[in-house]
Amino acid sequence: MIRKILSVCMLLTTTLAYAQTSANQVTIPTDSATYFLQKGLEEKQKGRRLESLKNFEKASKYDPNSKEIVSEIASAYMDLRRYTFARDAYKKLEELGDESTATTKQLMDLSYQLKQHDDVLAYAAKLKKKDPSQKISFYVGRVQYDQDNYGEAIKYLTEAGKEDPANAEIPYLIGHSYADMMNYKQAIPFFQKAIELDPAKNYWIYELGLICYAMHDDKNALKYILLAAEKGYKRDNDYLENLGIAYLNVGDLDQGAAIMGEILKRKPSDLNVLNMLAEAFYYKGKYQQAIDYWDQVLFYDKGNASALYMIGMSYQKKGEKDKGMALCDKAIELDPSLASLKQKKQMMGL
Repeated sequence: MIRKILSVCMLLTTTLAYAQTSANQVTIPTDSATYFLQKGLEEKQKGRRLESLKNFEKASKYDPNSKEIVSEIASAYMDLRRYTFARDAYKKLEELGDESTATTKQLMDLSYQLKQHDDVLAYAAKLKKKDPSQKISFYVGRVQYDQDNYGEAIKYLTEAGKEDPANAEIPYLIGHSYADMMNYKQAIPFFQKAIELDPAKNYWIYELGLICYAMHDDKNALKYILLAAEKGYKRDNDYLENLGIAYLNVGDLDQGAAIMGEILKRKPSDLNVLNMLAEAFYYKGKYQQAIDYWDQVLFYDKGNASALYMIGMSYQKKGEKDKGMALCDKAIELDPSLASLKQKKQMMGL
């Protein structure tokens, strides 16, 4: 009798366990938002982000207005660096009523990365209203800079510098704002501060060299242009040309001519470089070398009256006055405006 009762109890237990398993299967069908959400969370736990996203997207088809699902989709897109899709997901989350500080901050960050300037300003204002302690000045300052609104850019970036004094991009952008307004004197200390904070930024160093060049501070222009290359800045044609000019401006003809010669190997018919070299040799009193370079100008531009005129002036400086004057007169025939140049050079004793 006892055995019979035990057998009945075991049968009931097995039946209940089966019934419970069946109940669980009914509770989470394989074609539901809950099922795919759970699968997505499992894949996320395993670090399989793309697979988790696929499941979250399937879940969204069954329940497109679930904040939890949309939030997971947004997070997955962020981890996969699909920022445009992430922004759209966070915007939908906001539309569903998520007005959290975290969501607004994500929207500001993503709008900034995607260069949606008006949205950056809107979300920054909204974020600051929700939480006055939020640091939004850099975002606003950068947008103002990108929109060429330099006064507002400097205002907000100055505030950003107080919020994050270690951010080298802040003084760089302030310096660039002044430089873009051609206020080079104001720009220089900010560039120097930026480079001090991040010495690896060779392009910033190169720009500082060009700013010094624009201010006719030839010594520092050469210093920073050389330093940029030491830090890894590419020695392309533009760099070499500016380096050559910097050497010429400090009076180092040999180095300047060597650099310009390097450019001419790459660009043999560059009339600007040929003219610069010719002028550099002329004003250093090396008239034959000047003639040689102006001859190259004439080879590529036979009607260049200015080059012909300067060849004539070079011959005169060499002591071959008659030949030089004849060439100058021929140049003036080609371009009568050179007559005034002739008078000016005669008055200056050139």
